Amino acid sequence: MSKTAIITFRELKERLSSRSFIGMTVLGPLVVLAVIYLFLSMTATEKSTWNVLIMDKNELFENKLQPKEDPLFAVDFINAFVDYDEFAQNPQFEDYDLSVWINEKVVSNKNVIVSYREKPSEHVQRRLQYIVERRLEEIMVQEFTDLKLQEFRAVKQPLQFTLKDANDPKNKKATQNGWVGFSFGSLIVLFLLTFGMTILRGVAREKSNRIVELLLASVNPRQLLTGKVFGIGIAAIIQFTIWSFIIAVGLWVMRTTLFPDLSDASLVAEAARQGVSEVDVYANQSPFVELLFDQIQYTNMIVFFVLFFLGGYLFYGAFFAMIGASVGSESDGQQFVIPMVFLLLLALASGYYAVLFPGSTAVEILSFVPFTSPVVLMVDLAYGFGEGESWKLYFSLFLLLLSALGVFALAARIYKNGLLHFGHRLRLGQIMRWLKN
Repeated sequence: MSKTAIITFRELKERLSSRSFIGMTVLGPLVVLAVIYLFLSMTATEKSTWNVLIMDKNELFENKLQPKEDPLFAVDFINAFVDYDEFAQNPQFEDYDLSVWINEKVVSNKNVIVSYREKPSEHVQRRLQYIVERRLEEIMVQEFTDLKLQEFRAVKQPLQFTLKDANDPKNKKATQNGWVGFSFGSLIVLFLLTFGMTILRGVAREKSNRIVELLLASVNPRQLLTGKVFGIGIAAIIQFTIWSFIIAVGLWVMRTTLFPDLSDASLVAEAARQGVSEVDVYANQSPFVELLFDQIQYTNMIVFFVLFFLGGYLFYGAFFAMIGASVGSESDGQQFVIPMVFLLLLALASGYYAVLFPGSTAVEILSFVPFTSPVVLMVDLAYGFGEGESWKLYFSLFLLLLSALGVFALAARIYKNGLLHFGHRLRLGQIMRWLKN
């Protein structure tokens, strides 16, 4: 086994046995799942059952809304119209959460008014709209066609309006996907800061307690630096893999047990029997749930997350190792962490800017700058690249890896010359001399 591999294994074993590493490995994904649970809770229904009053004065719906009872709604019909004040104040209606006014010309004007005491979530609104529209289709079939209901739904071609901004025809300002990329980019920054600090503390500690003198008797500085960075990097990949597994299992549990109604699996089976479009089926689904479970291309995002993390880790990790090797004591290195934290915050700010202004000239530049590209490119990847633009992704990754190798070479010089210097005050001239030797 090579000396570099031995150092790598040593660093990996030390990280894996660390209590902080184990705690972060377990608690980190649980925190992420807790945040996702809060979002799902906000988009899920607050009530298990909503009491709905259908005001159908002409009894167009014939006191029937759907063939089977919906556990989300308890429906009562009344052949009269109740105005808003009476619905809000009359004790006769105080048990109803929603009122739905079916006007006598609803078949032609398609206008339905819903009033509420407590505003329902978007999930409830879409579900109620879906049910009412389905019942209205049945009435239209009975009164205006000789078709069967299934045949009518098969030939029905509802209008679909797509709104486009003339100044943004690609809808790049719709930031929902951008925030997904920003979340992945923020996770990269979190890992870079966590494991970068691990490199700095490890180098500074070995230097201050003189263990490095014994190590350099057996290996050269470049082997020591490479083994340390690689060992900690492998630990980071292991931690991320465990995070991904725990979060994936947690999302599956949430969808199948805690929030089974959000996926509306029963509607899919019903749609298959009636020939209904899945667009209609999922009309009642929460946008956040749709984004989380249906729209995010996890394979694509995770693959490039790992690639940009590795590139960013080698790039930033070399700087952290450089600081640890050049300072006179472990405590002195803390003040030099501030510039590195500032650079990582700059990367976050650049990602935030990319979410709000995708495709701008500044974002194009920041996507090729190694300090900011890991976050900015994750945002761009979440938005998606236009035809013939994917080269930017690979070219940016190439520049990041090339820059990482260059910084790593400089770090090796400082590592070689600064490891055996103790008790000195760090000066720019001294660093320049170490770089030349």
